[in-house]
Amino acid sequence: MDMRSLLTLSVLLALIRGNKGQKPIVTLRPKFPQVYAGDDITLICNREGGSKPTTWFINETSSQTHQDYLMLLTAVTPDNNGVYECEQGGMKSDPFTLTVLDLEPHAQLSPSVGGAVMTKGEGRNLVLQTDDDDLENWICYVLRGVNTFAIGLDINKEMKRAVFFAEFKEAERATFWCKKNTTVLRSNAVTLKMTELMVMLVPPAVPALKGENLTLRCEVWGKPKLDKAVFYKNNKSLPKSSPEDTYTITNATQSDNGMYSCHATYRYTHISAKAAMKDGDADAQELKVIGGPPAAVISASANSLKCSCPDCPASCTSYHWYHTPFNDPFTREKRSENDESINVEKEGEYRCRRDCGNGFSRFSDIHNYTDQPVEFGHMWYILVPALILFVIIIVLIIVLKYRRCGRMGIQAPGRDADQDTLMSVRYVR
Repeated sequence: MDMRSLLTLSVLLALIRGNKGQKPIVTLRPKFPQVYAGDDITLICNREGGSKPTTWFINETSSQTHQDYLMLLTAVTPDNNGVYECEQGGMKSDPFTLTVLDLEPHAQLSPSVGGAVMTKGEGRNLVLQTDDDDLENWICYVLRGVNTFAIGLDINKEMKRAVFFAEFKEAERATFWCKKNTTVLRSNAVTLKMTELMVMLVPPAVPALKGENLTLRCEVWGKPKLDKAVFYKNNKSLPKSSPEDTYTITNATQSDNGMYSCHATYRYTHISAKAAMKDGDADAQELKVIGGPPAAVISASANSLKCSCPDCPASCTSYHWYHTPFNDPFTREKRSENDESINVEKEGEYRCRRDCGNGFSRFSDIHNYTDQPVEFGHMWYILVPALILFVIIIVLIIVLKYRRCGRMGIQAPGRDADQDTLMSVRYVR
């Protein structure tokens, strides 16, 4: 055996010895500095030359539902908090502690149109909105499989937002998020899923929150005329209560959790008036309703707005206020006030949220403010009687005027008759 062969053999033996007895390691993807309620995350159990048969332990209890080296957790909440360990080939990893903050992150990422499902080869614009004007220092990322890639941003300084194009490449699902350089500030994560079928069930791209109304859409590639759509939950048909292509869940609760799909009957009448009828099924999509972080609430009195959050933790201190003009729904301007109450003058939509240090409360519902005479709303009980009194005075003046004119008309003929009599007497004399 020559020296080259001996060297190669020694290297292989060293690698084998190095791998022997090496613990698997639990890693988090995306590699978030902080995990927020509603995030989709993946825990990976891997090691050099590791094998896939994997046993997961959650709080030291074996999990029978996750046997793969990847553990996908969708729309996480504080209920997912705990210690995670994995075992491969008889070796157990060190504990990994998962902490989910029941808050929202600092920036918002959302699709410009559409929901969470796209057909293969499609893409969609995602819009980033932040509280600061320093969008140049924000970078966006995508997780495809177990690999992370950076994405360039198209910044619109005038509208204070940035846009990038989201696509799958070769992945079946992809998670997108943005982060500010050298800080822990980040946006929420948006997960898009790919389908190769003509028919697709499209849930919202943001987490489903308890108490909100949710709309599921049954769409067909190419936008043909949809004659009928039947919706299913866990393979059981649902009663029809919405327009043909949608199914609406009102006041969502955890009982609405499940796998949803739809069956569509359609025709491409825009291609040919005599197009043949077609039908197809959509892939099943998971819907998971979560409680979500505590929400802020706006109360209003005329042009004075007050922000409160009864369920917010004590760490929530200041308030953030936002204004959106009626004629520009894509613009969101952060106001300078950080107080509980503000006075508004500009018409538009107003929202607020509490600043809790590591994150924020949920946004309040939108309050629409229109410019109107505020004084009348407070003084109607004074103005209305004053108006009635004014009308009475005018009527009295008119009545008195007519009475005076009437008396003058009656007295005038009498005086003329007396004068004629007097003149006649004088003439006789």
